[in-house]
Amino acid sequence: MSSKDEPVNLRETLETIRKDALAAIDGAADAESLEKARVRFLGRKGLLSRALSGLRSVPPEERPEAGKVANEVKETLETSIRIRADQLASLADRSEVAPVDLTMPGRRPWRGGVHPVSIVIDEICDIFKELGFTRAAGPEVETDWHNFTALNIPLDHPAADMHDTFYLDEGVLLRTHTSPVQARVMMEHDPPVRILAPGMAFRRDPYDASHAPAFEQVEGLAVDEGIDFIEFRAAIDYFVHRFFGASTRTRFRPSYFPFTEPSAEVDVSCMICEGSGCAVCKRTGWIEIMGSGMVNPAVFEAVGYDPERYTGYAFGMGPARIAMLRYGIPDIRVLYEADVGFLEQFA
Repeated sequence: MSSKDEPVNLRETLETIRKDALAAIDGAADAESLEKARVRFLGRKGLLSRALSGLRSVPPEERPEAGKVANEVKETLETSIRIRADQLASLADRSEVAPVDLTMPGRRPWRGGVHPVSIVIDEICDIFKELGFTRAAGPEVETDWHNFTALNIPLDHPAADMHDTFYLDEGVLLRTHTSPVQARVMMEHDPPVRILAPGMAFRRDPYDASHAPAFEQVEGLAVDEGIDFIEFRAAIDYFVHRFFGASTRTRFRPSYFPFTEPSAEVDVSCMICEGSGCAVCKRTGWIEIMGSGMVNPAVFEAVGYDPERYTGYAFGMGPARIAMLRYGIPDIRVLYEADVGFLEQFA
């Protein structure tokens, strides 16, 4: 073989060593096998050292180029070994902290869903929207005037007592209902008024199966000339039939609220037993869903409306209670302690 073929053969040998060495380095499963690959290819008696001994047979003018190729191969292998050593060390650290069990099934992503109380609130608002009602909002931190006095509730009334209300400062409190929104709207707008006021209310109630100190409430108000109890009852009947079903019956029971006169509790026939009596309705066949009544003239006087000219009706309901009835939830605390898994069923 002529001397001109020697550099070519050396380059081919170096390329073969490079390929075989890279395959062995990448295939090293642990530090021990990686060290064996290093000794085999880069050791003092390794394949690369033996190949470089052939430089003596290369013509002097071609030795620099051949030496350059040999150094590039050596640097490539040394870099590959360092990288693989870091990878193996990282894998070893992870296996010590949390071994990967490839037999475990994958976890599907959580989807979540809209909270059942939010679903009920949106549906209530959509139904009353068909009757011309719009949503209104107000502050959760209120003055005692908006929360009590403007609604014909004197400050010596039991509802205004510190044992029932969260006071933040003198004359400042967390609203106990969303009725202050009605007062604010009437003070800012002339009749006609038709609003729904959904939002949080706060009372010093115990946290048990049927009570919570913070809860959602939806209140409604309609004010105009000529509104009477017949229109009021028709509106409530329309809501009940749209929400609970056309066969649901309503019952108005006389009651007392300072801001309405006359006042009534609204019951609906039990959707569980269809009025025949069961544990849900306490064997009565009826379930209470809201308090309501015609707006007391004293409220109109407080907000600047002419009680001789305008009349109206108001109502308030707890959407959490309605959600419990609709979805068969026995304990109100489930609604406040719900996680993503609970909400998935409402998606």
